Amino acid sequence: MPHRTLRSAALLAVAGLGLAACATGGGDSAGSSSTSAAGSSAATYTPKSGGAGGDVGVFTWWAAGSEKVGLDALVKLFKEKNPNDTFVNLAVAGGAGSNAKAKLASDLANGNPPDSFQGHAGAELSDYIAAGQIEPVNDVFNALGGESVFPKNLLELITVKGNIYSVPSNIHRANVVWANPKVLSKAGITSTPTSISAWIDDIKKVKASGVATPLSIGGTWTQVQLLENVLISDLGDAAYKGLFSGETPWDGDGVKQAVNDYKTLMTYTNNASDGDDWPGATDMVIGGKAAYNVMGDWAVAEFTAKNAKPDTDWTWFPTPGQEKVFDFLADSFTLPKGAKNADGSKDWLLLVGSADGQKAFNLAKGSIPARTDVPASDFPAYQQAAMSAFKSDAIVPSIAHGAAVSLAWNTDISTAVSKFHASRDANALVTDLAAAAKKNQQ
Repeated sequence: MPHRTLRSAALLAVAGLGLAACATGGGDSAGSSSTSAAGSSAATYTPKSGGAGGDVGVFTWWAAGSEKVGLDALVKLFKEKNPNDTFVNLAVAGGAGSNAKAKLASDLANGNPPDSFQGHAGAELSDYIAAGQIEPVNDVFNALGGESVFPKNLLELITVKGNIYSVPSNIHRANVVWANPKVLSKAGITSTPTSISAWIDDIKKVKASGVATPLSIGGTWTQVQLLENVLISDLGDAAYKGLFSGETPWDGDGVKQAVNDYKTLMTYTNNASDGDDWPGATDMVIGGKAAYNVMGDWAVAEFTAKNAKPDTDWTWFPTPGQEKVFDFLADSFTLPKGAKNADGSKDWLLLVGSADGQKAFNLAKGSIPARTDVPASDFPAYQQAAMSAFKSDAIVPSIAHGAAVSLAWNTDISTAVSKFHASRDANALVTDLAAAAKKNQQ
């Protein structure tokens, strides 16, 4: 495809999923003059044996539940490989990172950065890059194997003007419906729906069977994720990506249809408050209090933690209408400008991006490795299916998890969705979404 000029920070994410728009340009820091997507001409970082030494403060939102299990697996391996370093857990809980991001913004503004912080690969990181708050890590990336072990579509998403600004720890899929087979069987549902309208018909059957909450939700960010899933299904992958490039209007007929379908789905949900996080909604499926929950595949770790058995206590399928679409996000780690222990941070980044680190972390968290050289056979059935899908399906960026839109745009969308939760005014939601796009697209 031809080179395109990026119209906004969000278009960076879209371009990274199908274009090489970000793969050119001169590096201007970290000793890099790279012109490749993986910074191949940059120096390669050589760590000290046993680690740089000192405290390594790492900021995440993996503070509880199955997410912390994944972090703990990484920390254990980090301590084994870097005995000279002392890991300092700076995790802040809640809201898919919204609480942590607010705390992080304050720390960065006050010149008190952690040694590394978690972010979402894609447009979300563009805010930190533009503000000069994170450094390129081309040398670390090269030490990890660079473009020989990381897929091209991921590299383009985390590359800006030839520089790599984060090391991805995983790849998650955000367009998965988790379901309770027993509840579906009781409702007489024997096949998987292939459209939002067919899914709504099944949800009605579940309601008629006596289940008060056919579809479980959590706080606002989980509702944003549900909305993005409906947008993908009703618009199709190309038109959905066009929402962020300006090619698809946010007040067009396709969005209006999706918002009305979303409104219908919300009539079958629990009345969650903004502070309700995702595990409670997933647990409703495990306990049979809900038939369905749309959640990222970090839900697998929650099922495992609760001893729920696949195919008996839970099953899954791509959100109806997205059988060959992968709604993408990736957790990644950065080197903040002014980090007190930059070499310790690089020790952490090397561990996060290593084959051993990615295997340990993703087995615990339910995601899949960002690296291509970690054997699929080491993982359970769901993750093997996700690895296969990521290689073959159309890739689209997640709104709720920062791959598609900047932090500011995500905040405006979240405000619109929260407002809708109270009013249930579909027209107002379309108007607010269009206003958010106009404000944030340039």
